Amino acid sequence: MSYTNGLDKPSDYFNTSLWSGDGNAQTISGVGFQPDWLWAKCRSDSYSNILTDSVRGITKQLKSESNLAELTNAQGVTAFNADGYVLGTQADFAVNSNTFVGWAWKAGTTGSGTTTGSGTGKAYSYSANSTSGFQITKYVGNGTLGHTIPNHTGKIPTMIIFKQLNEARGWGVYHKDLGANKIIYLDENIAPQTIESNQWMNGTVPTSSVVTLGTLNEQNKDGADYIMYSFSNVQSYCKMGSYTGNGSSSGTYVHLGFKPAWVMIKKTSNSEVWLIMDSKRQGYNPENEYLIADLSNAEGTPNHINLHSNGFKLTSSGGGFNSSGDTFIYQAFAENPFVTSTGIPTTAR
Repeated sequence: MSYTNGLDKPSDYFNTSLWSGDGNAQTISGVGFQPDWLWAKCRSDSYSNILTDSVRGITKQLKSESNLAELTNAQGVTAFNADGYVLGTQADFAVNSNTFVGWAWKAGTTGSGTTTGSGTGKAYSYSANSTSGFQITKYVGNGTLGHTIPNHTGKIPTMIIFKQLNEARGWGVYHKDLGANKIIYLDENIAPQTIESNQWMNGTVPTSSVVTLGTLNEQNKDGADYIMYSFSNVQSYCKMGSYTGNGSSSGTYVHLGFKPAWVMIKKTSNSEVWLIMDSKRQGYNPENEYLIADLSNAEGTPNHINLHSNGFKLTSSGGGFNSSGDTFIYQAFAENPFVTSTGIPTTAR
């Protein structure tokens, strides 16, 4: 029985790379594809989360822990190539003797056009992948409720991250389990905020063809430039969802239908940081090395989570992972499907 719809190799669309800095430029290979989005972080010291993509251009950087406008650095990512990326001497990628992680995603099909819906149409450009349900879109806001951004994946986005590029504005996040009237910020630890009058997402759930915008500065100020990263639930590859913590060291188990390569978790019932785990930094359970999207901190190591062949299990009562009665949202990408299209099961860790 196939659980994958043909997507047997998730590493064709998402992969994690590790390296050590020596102060010099270096090439990171073995990714397995040409990245379109790279999120890189120093593990061993306090440096920024650096986000670069092919739509804005490789020298253009954003920091997930900061609301700052887009920056340009010619010594950051200097190239995306067929099997990875080339890094310059920027400290966030290259400080001598420090360790680093890079999370890379593939989109791939590019295009441009004019936005739709209410108000004046504006220019947009994109890179999209219909198999993985991932799209990167750069667009210009028009300040009108009901402004729509075309979705070229053919799948319904279940999580979308927005950032204005021109000025200091927060990273607004839509998540399907919060709904279209609640915004949560990637660069802050605060709980979701309820937005009245449809100013966030126009109060409208995204569809397989468009993402509808409100008028908040975080997504649709007239004349401002934005980047939008949109993700869809794809069987055996990517899942967005939520769970309730039980406050136990034998914690909640979250079924994904695949062996996870990367998990990001955020408590939504009150304030807590965004926590990121992956299957390569530690490489075995308990997966106790985490980074934080909304802080520049070095890696933390308390035991909180196990990554299994079909999901993940919380292993502590930690407030950011599994506090009793609290609600958490998550985003997860696969290392392997639970069962491939040829009937081969994945193995536990």
